Amino acid sequence: MVTLETIRKDMAGFLTKDKDIKCVEVRADTLDEALADAAVQFDTRVANLEYEVVEKGFAGVMGIAKKPWLLKIYQNPETVKKVVVGKNGEVLDTEDEEDVVRIVSKNGEFFIHHFGNDIVLKVTLPVGEGVPVSVDAVLEELNRPDTKKIDEELVKTLVKNGTDNEYQVIGEYTHEPAADAIFVIDISSDEMQATATINPPSIGGADVTAEQIKMALTKQGVVAGISDEKIQDLVDKPPYNLPAVVAEAVLPIDGRDAYITYNFETDRSKIRAKEAANGQVDFKELNLIQNVVEGQPLAQKMLAEQGKAGKTIYGRYLEAKNGKDVQLPLGKNVRVDTDGRTILADANGQVLLINDKICVEPIMEVDGVNIKTGNITFLGTVIVKGAVEDGFNVKAAGNIEVSGTVGKCTLESDGDIIVSSGIIGRDEGKIVCGGSLWAKFIQNTTVQVEENVIVTDSIMNSEVQAQKKIILNGKRAQITGGRLFATECVLAKNIGSEGGGTETLITVGVDPRAKKRLEELLDMQNNNVKILDDLELNITTLENMKKVRKSLPKEKEENLVKLNEQKNEIIEENFQYNEEIEKIQGRLRELKNIGKVYAAGTVYSGVKITVRDEVDEVKADTKSVTFFYENGFVRRGKYEQPNLDDIKGPEGYS
Repeated sequence: MVTLETIRKDMAGFLTKDKDIKCVEVRADTLDEALADAAVQFDTRVANLEYEVVEKGFAGVMGIAKKPWLLKIYQNPETVKKVVVGKNGEVLDTEDEEDVVRIVSKNGEFFIHHFGNDIVLKVTLPVGEGVPVSVDAVLEELNRPDTKKIDEELVKTLVKNGTDNEYQVIGEYTHEPAADAIFVIDISSDEMQATATINPPSIGGADVTAEQIKMALTKQGVVAGISDEKIQDLVDKPPYNLPAVVAEAVLPIDGRDAYITYNFETDRSKIRAKEAANGQVDFKELNLIQNVVEGQPLAQKMLAEQGKAGKTIYGRYLEAKNGKDVQLPLGKNVRVDTDGRTILADANGQVLLINDKICVEPIMEVDGVNIKTGNITFLGTVIVKGAVEDGFNVKAAGNIEVSGTVGKCTLESDGDIIVSSGIIGRDEGKIVCGGSLWAKFIQNTTVQVEENVIVTDSIMNSEVQAQKKIILNGKRAQITGGRLFATECVLAKNIGSEGGGTETLITVGVDPRAKKRLEELLDMQNNNVKILDDLELNITTLENMKKVRKSLPKEKEENLVKLNEQKNEIIEENFQYNEEIEKIQGRLRELKNIGKVYAAGTVYSGVKITVRDEVDEVKADTKSVTFFYENGFVRRGKYEQPNLDDIKGPEGYS
């Protein structure tokens, strides 16, 4: 019989089960890393975890536009480790996790009924620390006036071993058919539910069986939704004179509407500054830009689902609604994949949700680069309307255009870089450019460009490398101090400074990167030669000692072996250096463009002009001159205006 205590126990069991379901949110570069992280947190194995994807990750391209996975990960409560604790709080045993199941204790139960002329018994065994059924309690309940005979030995066996959820005949009673329990089946007017109401039997009367209830349902035309479990519960613990549900209609399930899953963060308030490994937040890395590459999946439409029809207990059809479709939120620079529901980026750039439409912006505009924006990494063109302040960096796959000044920063671009004002690097600034660089002036900055450097005012105390030309074409057009390398030519009005106080070195006719690498290789080779000299001396000393003594102590013998190994390594390293040096020297000799330096104004004394490998150190101020290579020497000629037809303005500029 269902009592308040029974309901309380059942609810406590459900609550315990719900508490066992634990969940963590994990963000990681891959699914495997996220699951491994969660397994550590739960102190379990990955096989015991279940998860749902909150945000899908993306590996990125060359590390750019990388997006981590965000998973909500659960542990199956049945795999939680069970720890047995003794009376004094000590841990007695921890089982192997693979075989561990959290056990919910449950008392044993017994049910005695009178079916036909038989007395039947069903016994369920206890679970965990539950209390078993008492034989005395069973026998006491069997002690009724209408009981004719009981097989007590069988009762004891069934109480001990259980009945496997079946009723077993254990005796007979004096059956009075007139005292039998009676029941009524009621069908709701909407055909959604059938209930059975049982009136209790009198002494000598038989209980209602599950077969009787099912037969009555069938006779009344019930063909769907009959619940064997509810009928069995009703037979085991009948709530006399109260209706109990024994059949329910199969309810229709409406189809889920179509919806869009986004592969990027649509709520910008959730974008956070980057946290370093030590836990400190780097406020220069604000992660405000969500870069994407062409062809990258941005979102996907999850198709609407068809509804699942139901039926009444009489089998009548119940219609379900199909899910509604949604339009793909297509904005600028996106396209639909061949599957018709995946939205792809149609350009490199920044993905944004604008007016509920997905857009990719290939151009990013900011008022300035500072603490508000943090460092910028963008797969497109970056336009800075103000300045790039000290300590902040800009990296772009397209062009970089700066209307203000550039301070002690790093600018890296796969395209052109245009700085309307100047660059003041304070000896730490760096410009790396895959195209050409335009600037008003350059001061105390390292510059590396793949094409041309075009400056209208001056270059001061900077190291500038251009794979093509360095052109200063303004009114001042002054080069003062520093080292300039250009493969083709250098053009300026004035080079150096009066009195020669600042060293100015100009090199043309060479590949600047190859030249620099050659210098590095020669330095490393010379350093190895010095090390080899010391090694040879130490090896010779030990070998002479060995000849005199016939043998060496163990430590010295080991040292001799190590010295020889080090010597062989350095010899091999020098051999590799020689091969690379020969290749670079051959490439430099093959350069067809021998390079020129043009000065329309004055080249001051102290300036060193290198054309190919020959140097001309200017001893006295020289005006309107061209330096060029001829017959193994650097020659000087009259100033001639070079052909600059191949120098084109940056894209979008005249």
